[in-house]
Amino acid sequence: MTANGMYEIISKKRDGRELSREEIGFVVSGCVRGDVPDYQLAAWLMAVYLRGLDERELADLTEFMLASGERIPLDDVPGTKIDKHSTGGVGDKVSFVVAPLVAACGVRVPMLSGRGLGHTGGTLDKLEAVPGMNVFLTPARFRAVLAETGMAICGQTADIVPADKKLYALRDATATVGSLPLIASSIMSKKLALGTDGIVLDVKTGSGATLKDVEEALSLCRAMVALGEKEGRPTMGIISGMDEPLGRAVGNGLEIIESAEALKGRGPTDLMEVAYALGYVMLRTAGRKTSFDEAGEMFGEAVASGRALEVFRRFIAAQGGDPRVLDDYSLMPAAPREAEFTAWASGFITGIDAASVGLAAIDAGAGRRKQEDAVGYGSGLVFEAKVGDRVEQGQKIATVHSDRPERLPSVLARLTEAVLIGPAPPSRPKMVLYLVDKNGVLPWPY
Repeated sequence: MTANGMYEIISKKRDGRELSREEIGFVVSGCVRGDVPDYQLAAWLMAVYLRGLDERELADLTEFMLASGERIPLDDVPGTKIDKHSTGGVGDKVSFVVAPLVAACGVRVPMLSGRGLGHTGGTLDKLEAVPGMNVFLTPARFRAVLAETGMAICGQTADIVPADKKLYALRDATATVGSLPLIASSIMSKKLALGTDGIVLDVKTGSGATLKDVEEALSLCRAMVALGEKEGRPTMGIISGMDEPLGRAVGNGLEIIESAEALKGRGPTDLMEVAYALGYVMLRTAGRKTSFDEAGEMFGEAVASGRALEVFRRFIAAQGGDPRVLDDYSLMPAAPREAEFTAWASGFITGIDAASVGLAAIDAGAGRRKQEDAVGYGSGLVFEAKVGDRVEQGQKIATVHSDRPERLPSVLARLTEAVLIGPAPPSRPKMVLYLVDKNGVLPWPY
């Protein structure tokens, strides 16, 4: 490539033309070495966002990103290992429920996860709410935690897919988070860096998801399933709804508490519906010959017996966290201020816009407006009423927990816009919509 290579690549993609394998490799290697400045990478990201990548370009980008760093082999960890990934949403704490459930049923669950993007929460931020929790492990320690507890969740080190680590941060700062090929290459490069036996994807759709349109979500899921299968990894995915926040808690420590409640048998119906669906697909991807009903019985027994909660407790301890938080929630960080959000009329809650709730949680202190912002681990919201519930005027709908009291008026204003109240109860939405595998797309049959 010439000295003007990046300029030419940006202009080529800006004009909608196909990039060669060499050109894509030039972008990725330049990103990792620091030869390409951030402003040119940002311009390239925007060009891809607007013009897209075809199937071959996407496969090349994912391959180069994967090759940009080290992999974590898991051959020395006994048992079947299935990775699970969500494209992110508001109140999405499914990983902390489904991983212990599946691990309690004998399938190990290793995950490389990230921080929040835009209005969606981040798995690492939520885990770091647990005092002492270490979310950055050496490969050797990652394998040890996985072998000891049945699950392990950590972030990317500087050596694991370093190209994605830099591009991930730039996407969040340049409004290019929602690009299908950038999402697919980001997710699958990290998934393929782990030496798992299979991959399961939870692609969200709706107002609180990165991809609002269900057809876009299906396109993304199909693309990622194809990338996984191309690398010889059995890969399956579901499409799940994200029009309303998942569960009742939105915010880092608050979601850990709700996850503990779910593993004690007190989880909200929508959260458990998604967790059980993903758990079933993970067992299938692991080669288990089990029906959906049989999987549900196994998960129910894992909760009732306390085995799933014990997996989560041992996982927290193995990664340096204080496992007592699962039994004594006062040990979790708490925000200094609380405010009630109440119903302005009597009727039925007909909608709770997840995106607006996500922004309200950021205002409360639970998320970031800029990369360098700190998060309030005890900040966020807890809903006492959900879509379909009857409320009376003045009744509390949610409690706001905030370490930024000056922003409480903004939080309450966003919630007023987000929550709709009408005279008649709405139909409750189905949480899981489709199943995607190498053979195509099927409506979720359960």
